[in-house]
Amino acid sequence: MTEPTRVELRGKALRGIAHPLRVRLLSLLREDGPSTATRLGERLAQSSGATSYHLRQLAAYGFVVEDDTQGDGRERWWRAAHETTTLQAEDARASPADSEAYLRAVAAEYADRVDRWLGELTTIPEEWHEGMTLSNALLRLRPEEAARFLVEFQALIDTYRRDEPAGELPDGTERVMLQYQLMPFPRVAGHGGDLR
Repeated sequence: MTEPTRVELRGKALRGIAHPLRVRLLSLLREDGPSTATRLGERLAQSSGATSYHLRQLAAYGFVVEDDTQGDGRERWWRAAHETTTLQAEDARASPADSEAYLRAVAAEYADRVDRWLGELTTIPEEWHEGMTLSNALLRLRPEEAARFLVEFQALIDTYRRDEPAGELPDGTERVMLQYQLMPFPRVAGHGGDLR
């Protein structure tokens, strides 16, 4: 199993992706493979001019590259340059406003995926019902335990990882989406601590 290619968000690269449409475009290219500004615009109800501009910005920051293997040369095709994006804590602290803008765009993308899933819930085959969840858990962890949990959880995920957007699905499989967050429990607005 090959290790996914990753890009770490640092400095100007973070600023280059901290926009909701750019996060969405990059997600679509990673999920579905190469595409054009026109096709992406149609999927996102955006003008091809807007998607073209944001794709060029993503290219300027190294998130997407032109894909010369697609099309007939009349349209510009784009593909994601990396499979995953990571934002390390020290980089987030160095650019708090850009980090928050990026993370809010990612959170909106996650919420949109859940919303689309809920819209399709009644059409999902019954054999998948036991393999779907929308759940949460409240844990009591020290920082080092949370870090260890993430390492162990990622190792578990890696034992199953085999999605390739352009690849064929093995018999009996479907593409599935796992979204997760691990964070200190958010405090109620206006209160400094837990309400107990």
